[in-house]
Amino acid sequence: MIVAMTSHPNGWRGRIGVVDDHPSIVVGLRAILDTQHDLRFVAGAATVPELLQQTQQLDLVILDLRLEDGSSPQSNVEALLNVGTPTIAYTSGDEAYLVRLAASAGVRAVVRKNVPEDELLSAMRASLAGQEAPTVDWAAAIDADEDFVDLSPQLRRVLELYASGESTAGVAKAMNLSAETVADYVGRIRRKYVSVGRPAPTRSHLVLRAIEDGWLPIPRRTRRQR
Repeated sequence: MIVAMTSHPNGWRGRIGVVDDHPSIVVGLRAILDTQHDLRFVAGAATVPELLQQTQQLDLVILDLRLEDGSSPQSNVEALLNVGTPTIAYTSGDEAYLVRLAASAGVRAVVRKNVPEDELLSAMRASLAGQEAPTVDWAAAIDADEDFVDLSPQLRRVLELYASGESTAGVAKAMNLSAETVADYVGRIRRKYVSVGRPAPTRSHLVLRAIEDGWLPIPRRTRRQR
């Protein structure tokens, strides 16, 4: 799904892009922006790469955090920042770890999709002015960084392989380690998560922790989840 508007009056401020794989959200945000004298809908797309293929001449992007392509909020925010475009996270707020990933990547604001229109517009204008627009969700996400488990590259690779389904022997072979060393590393990773109050006693828990901390990609959303 791609929606674009390539021209706008000279001097129009606040060129806004929208990334959301629900067409109704893009249409709704465009309708809101079309009533504002200082904001302009420029383009909408289902993914960040699609948006950037259309245009990089944007002042702000409104970004859904869970997209069907499985991309992470971190990579999406970073891709937009690389072309000089700040971002507002626009989210249902039902998956707190996505909000934390977005906040840690440097979004200007976190706005729930059910907030009043005026609150969303206020966050847009603050972001365009170069200001952060703190909300309860945004502040909670920043606080949650205290629970983040930072892993060395070696431990991170063990977690990625093990959480992806490799056996201890498979991880050992892939990394040229002994099975005993891999078992020790997995135990060390589990202890790190326990120490911050996020225990991971099973492989399924480790998968979830790896996704939460950005070590594994976010699972694609199924049609039923949409």
